[in-house]
Amino acid sequence: MTEPLLVRAARREPVERTPVWFMRQAGRSLPEYRAIRERHSFFEVAGSPELCAEVTLQPVRRHDVDAAVLFADIMSPVLGMGIDVELVEGVGPVVAQPIGSAADVARLRVSEPDPAIVEAIRLVRGELDAGKALVGFCGGPFTVAGYLVEGKPSRDFARTKALMYQEPDTWHALLDVLAEQFAGYVAAQVAAGADVIQVFDSWVGALTPADYDEFVAPYSARILDAVDAPTIHFGTGVTEDLLRALARAGGDVIGLDWRIPLDSGWSVVGEGRGIQGNLDPAALLGPWERIEEAALDVLARAGGRPGHIFNLGHGVLPQTDPGLLTQLAGLVQEHTVEARV
Repeated sequence: MTEPLLVRAARREPVERTPVWFMRQAGRSLPEYRAIRERHSFFEVAGSPELCAEVTLQPVRRHDVDAAVLFADIMSPVLGMGIDVELVEGVGPVVAQPIGSAADVARLRVSEPDPAIVEAIRLVRGELDAGKALVGFCGGPFTVAGYLVEGKPSRDFARTKALMYQEPDTWHALLDVLAEQFAGYVAAQVAAGADVIQVFDSWVGALTPADYDEFVAPYSARILDAVDAPTIHFGTGVTEDLLRALARAGGDVIGLDWRIPLDSGWSVVGEGRGIQGNLDPAALLGPWERIEEAALDVLARAGGRPGHIFNLGHGVLPQTDPGLLTQLAGLVQEHTVEARV
């Protein structure tokens, strides 16, 4: 059986066209998702295999994208570690008792992956067309640790960095237990049917390259090495030097945010890796003519090279018109087929 298009692209094999999917494609931009959320909380949806599978599949049905992405939160795997997390609308994850000491870290436990998430993956893979990939994911260890230490999203991660610098042993113990938890989590996703794993380090841009190498890279590498499947390593707000450091930590494909031109980012990462990205999500708030121009620019910078996966440079914004996402997916698919003829 032919492997999914996105899997073959992630391995930098020749493909018939560029695969396309969108980070946060399952969620608040879709009216069918909002209808479910009127009756269920986020974690109720994520914790029900049937509801989770339904929400995961909704954007595939609507947009005909080349991958489904598991509906979960980057904090999902820490729920079984003895941590109380609430997703607050307009704020993000809020931790009831932030991590601030070695004793707090010592109380964390490594747990088995949530059976509901594993079953949801089996349900999705059973319904998903064989040519479409199922992307599983976890949060990057720095981003999740930052939420746990700060207690909520932060712009400067001052408490997090203070812990890193003042109590490095405590920091490394925290990252060690998170890496162990996340490695088991993504391995279970692949065993259940996920085709690709993405590590999503959405706040890693707060670090210098030297701090990333010292305090984060070994743990990201451990998670990425835990699966026998293609991996995507994505961080936001990264400089060129930090992008090099992130790429050294691993990933068959390196995701780029919208702040760096795709061809420049690919030059930094090197031709031996695939690249995912990287249309600015805010471009989808403009008229179609502007979206089309920006998308074609991304494709031109990719130049049809093996290993390109079209995506946004971050997640779909809630106010995005779903019809424009459908139109964008079709544009990428049609344009890249024509380019290969």
